[in-house]
Amino acid sequence: MKVTVVGAGSTYTPELVSGLAAQRSRLAVDELVLMDVDRGRLEVVGGFARRMLAHQGLATDVRLTTDRTDAVRDADAVLVQLRVGGQTARLADETFPLACGCVGQETTGAGGLAKALRTVPVVLDIAEEVRRIAKPDAWLIDFTNPVGIVTRALLDAGHRAIGLCNVAIGMQRWMADLLEVDPGRVEVDPVGLNHFSWMRRVLLDGEDVLPRLLDGRMDDLRTRLPFPEHLMRMLGALPSYYLQYYYLHDRTVAEQRRERPRAAVVADLETELLDLYRSPTLVEKPTQLEQRGGAFYSEAAVDLLASLYADEPTVHVINVRNDGLIPGLAADDVIETRCLVSRSGIEPLPQPDVPPVILGPIQHVSAYERIAAGAALSGDADDVRRALLAHPLIGQWDLVEQLLPGFER
Repeated sequence: MKVTVVGAGSTYTPELVSGLAAQRSRLAVDELVLMDVDRGRLEVVGGFARRMLAHQGLATDVRLTTDRTDAVRDADAVLVQLRVGGQTARLADETFPLACGCVGQETTGAGGLAKALRTVPVVLDIAEEVRRIAKPDAWLIDFTNPVGIVTRALLDAGHRAIGLCNVAIGMQRWMADLLEVDPGRVEVDPVGLNHFSWMRRVLLDGEDVLPRLLDGRMDDLRTRLPFPEHLMRMLGALPSYYLQYYYLHDRTVAEQRRERPRAAVVADLETELLDLYRSPTLVEKPTQLEQRGGAFYSEAAVDLLASLYADEPTVHVINVRNDGLIPGLAADDVIETRCLVSRSGIEPLPQPDVPPVILGPIQHVSAYERIAAGAALSGDADDVRRALLAHPLIGQWDLVEQLLPGFER
């Protein structure tokens, strides 16, 4: 099997490589092609990847290239994990909304829209090349943010694509730690969209133990979730970390204005990681990589890839079409949900009824994502205005006009 990674100069790539050994019994990757437009970063990350695989005892042939056509040709699967504009663009996405009193974040609000406008055309161009010259049944797995909008654009264009995020697997591992059990015994069941979801069930050996956690482990839950206790009890669910931008908007904006932008922190961390990756003696992921934000990406991505070519279906939380799963959403809306995945296809698992307090916000953000995907294709300034007006964190004409200059870069 030939697997291609586009954007492989990312410091995330060792996360992906480390997952190949864990799945060696399910997934045989003969050729791993690492592609990036930045040759310097690619050689550093690619060299480390080769040492990791050799240390793991895998004979996978690792090839580095800046030629995307060469990388994609005859690939069985293509993973896309790029950042158009790099950390410099991310820093702008996180700061220009703050000047207008809005959340500064790279996957939601005005910053998330700015990233979508830059990213969707690039990913669609990659996908067209995959369709032309990769294997006819090749999968495109998107880890590029904003995953929900990018996946919607890919599916709208008819591509064989899945959106993937590490939030669900991170939550699953945390729940296993709290319950002091092997992670294989725990499943999490979110409802919603990418970076906009509520964990309504935590299944331990098939039994929902979330009510027990809400009753007896609230102090532990609040170590990672910034939400008031009463809010979580009232919802009967664990809101995604990203929902703080909605439920605690003004507080979060105030905190962001006091703190150093995350993009600046990540830029420094990437410099440190690349220096570590250059060491010829480094053969395993450094602990500093855990601070990068991609924890468990390796396991989520490689496990998903293995399942796509396996006969036995396994459960994954991925971004797919709604197709009637959640009443109140359009069939072509893209949701993040549990699915059975195998070579025979992808089957979303049933969702319990969604209460209005959760369904209403999902409908609102789904509408925004539809408009945002269209704006990324049209490039029309009024489409950008429409997306900003539709976003629940903005929605005011004066704010829209204040934010619009931030998109002109």
